[in-house]
Amino acid sequence: MPGIEIHYLTKKQFSSIVTSNPFIGKVHTLADSIDETIRNLKAENFDLVIDLHKNLRTLKVKSALGIQSFSFNKLNIEKWLMTNLKWNFLPDGHIVDRYVKTTSATGIINDGEGLDYFIPEADIVSPQSLPAFLHKGYFGLVIGAAHATKKLPVAKWIEVCRQLQHPAIILGGKDDFDAGEAIAAADYSKIINACGKYNLHQSASLVANSKVVVSHDTGLMHIAAALRKPLVSIWGNTIPEFGMYAYYGKHNIPFFNMEVNTLRCRPCSKIGYDQCPKTHFKCMNDQDTSLIAGKANELFLQNL
Repeated sequence: MPGIEIHYLTKKQFSSIVTSNPFIGKVHTLADSIDETIRNLKAENFDLVIDLHKNLRTLKVKSALGIQSFSFNKLNIEKWLMTNLKWNFLPDGHIVDRYVKTTSATGIINDGEGLDYFIPEADIVSPQSLPAFLHKGYFGLVIGAAHATKKLPVAKWIEVCRQLQHPAIILGGKDDFDAGEAIAAADYSKIINACGKYNLHQSASLVANSKVVVSHDTGLMHIAAALRKPLVSIWGNTIPEFGMYAYYGKHNIPFFNMEVNTLRCRPCSKIGYDQCPKTHFKCMNDQDTSLIAGKANELFLQNL
């Protein structure tokens, strides 16, 4: 909106995601002391606070600033009922639309353009720097996730890769490197392991140049949506009904959510665990790899 300057407060490790956003005037990072953070924020003389995190720390910040604020409804009760009792009182719709609703009293509306992600020029990866077999198009396979119960097992990824009809780049962090090596070994002639070799912006650049992305419910999935890439997203212990599936706004980009919907234990968490609480991990072990690969191949053909 004209005449509005937007500042953004986040943890230091996440600041690089938004520093290149031209719509954000200044990015603040949480200092070692919350009191120091508050002093820095007070110096800016803000008019309004939009709190999308709504925890004890942001409550302290809002209270100290003493200005008008609006807070996001995290639906913790509804999520607890869904994960513990499987009673679904969750609202329809995406979390982005609920975020925007938090600002509705200010006159801010959703422009329908979906998410934004801005890649700094220095981090753009030239397609010509990649192996020649990738130059005619490739899948981006995102194998990382914050929690183990959101990850498709390596053996299942190998099954997917063997059924893909086009080359692929495996994307993830340094912790995913060994898993990426094992998956790439399924067919070195058409798969490369890029896990841990590129920073987040560079990985986003590889996503931007991909034809189709196959991903867990994780950050690069949302970046892929922001870059308007067709998606096959694989869901383990969490569910799209929490509102965090791929978001494209008004743009008609094809995507598929792959889930095992026959399990009474799912969802077992609104975030994830280090291991399956039931030990069987059927939400991922029972995923149909032929269906995942088939949908990915279908989207690739549409995007040639």
